[in-house]
Amino acid sequence: MTGARGFMGRRLVERLTLLGKMVIGIDKEDGDIANEDALGLFEKEDISYVFHLAGKTFVPDSWKNPSEFYRVNVLGTQNVLDFCRKTGAMLTYVSSYVYGTPQYLPIDETHPLNAYNPYSHTKILAEEVCGYYRDQFGVQMTILRPFNAYGPGQSEPFLIPELIRKIFDKANPIIEVSDTRPKRDYIFIDDLVDALLLSMDGPKGIYNVGSGYSVSVGELIDLLSNISGVMKVTVSANAERPLEIFDLFADVSKITDALKWQPKTGLGQGLAACIKGYSG
Repeated sequence: MTGARGFMGRRLVERLTLLGKMVIGIDKEDGDIANEDALGLFEKEDISYVFHLAGKTFVPDSWKNPSEFYRVNVLGTQNVLDFCRKTGAMLTYVSSYVYGTPQYLPIDETHPLNAYNPYSHTKILAEEVCGYYRDQFGVQMTILRPFNAYGPGQSEPFLIPELIRKIFDKANPIIEVSDTRPKRDYIFIDDLVDALLLSMDGPKGIYNVGSGYSVSVGELIDLLSNISGVMKVTVSANAERPLEIFDLFADVSKITDALKWQPKTGLGQGLAACIKGYSG
C-alpha cells in the first residue's frame, strides 16, 4: 500500500490487518514513489494486491508547484502500474476531482472529465495511464473516485477540521470563512474504506464513492455548531474562488449495484465523531 500513513491509508491498514491480511505499507518517509526503483525491493514479496493511495493532494499547492504534482501523481502512478505489470498484482487506484464543473447532477462515471486545476489534471492523466496499462498489459484494476472524504484524524487545511478548530477557538468569538455557499458531497472515511475493501474482490471498474447529496459550507457550520453546542456568528467574505464550483454530488448507483456498497454513516453521525476526536 502506498500512502499507508496518510489519512486514508492508516484506516485501511487497520481494517486489512483485522481481516488477517499481511500489509506492506510505504509512505513518503520510505522513499520517493516517483523514482523508477521505488518499488523494486518489493518485486519478490509475492504481493497479490496493491492499493495506490500516495500522492500530492492539496489543491491550492498544485497552483504554486505544479511540476511536483505532475511528477508525483503521474509518474508515481506509472511506477505503481509497472510494478503490477511485472508482478501480476491487481490494483485499486484512488482518484478524485476529475469532473470539473458539472454538466449535470448527480455526476455519474460517464460524465466528461475536465481539469480545473493542476491537481485534477494530474489525476486525469494518471487515470489515462491506468487505462493504458489495463488495456495493453492486462493489469486488473479498479479506480475509485471518492468525493470529499472526512473523518477523525483528518488535518487542516481540509475544511471540516478547520471549521471544528474555529468553533472551539475561545480566542475568536466569530467563525470567519471565505464563502458559505459552495456545496459538496461528503463521504465518511469508514464508508470509503468499506469501498476500498470491496474493490479487492468485486468486479473491476471505475466507481464514484460519495453520499449522493451535497451540503454547503454554511450548513456544515450549522450542523457542527448544533452538535458541539457552541454557537458563534458566522462571517463570510463571499470571496468566490477562481473557477469555483457551487454544487457537486455523486451518483453512486454503479458501485451500489456492482459492489453492493452504500454509505452507512450519516453526516451528523460522522461530524459528531470528528468533534469527539478533536484534540484542540
